[in-house]
Amino acid sequence: MSITAERKQALITEYATKKGDTGSPEVQVAVLSERIKNLTDHLKDHNKDNHSRRGLLVMVGQRRRLLDYLKGVGPDRYESLITRLGLRR
Repeated sequence: MSITAERKQALITEYATKKGDTGSPEVQVAVLSERIKNLTDHLKDHNKDNHSRRGLLVMVGQRRRLLDYLKGVGPDRYESLITRLGLRR
């Protein structure tokens, strides 16, 4: 269900805005999107796992808040991120 350390490191290097960047909204949204994708696949097989479903909803809300923040700070950064991630909004 969770992402591997190698995959997380790859996401960090791909979406980082500068070297050593792990906390920018772009990186956080990318990591959350990967976790959401994995958890969605898990819930397709285990549809009665309500505890994990609640965790999924919390992660989706966190990603939404980060995207709203990014949209306010830099709309161009927001647009490029959602196109790179393939999010519809």
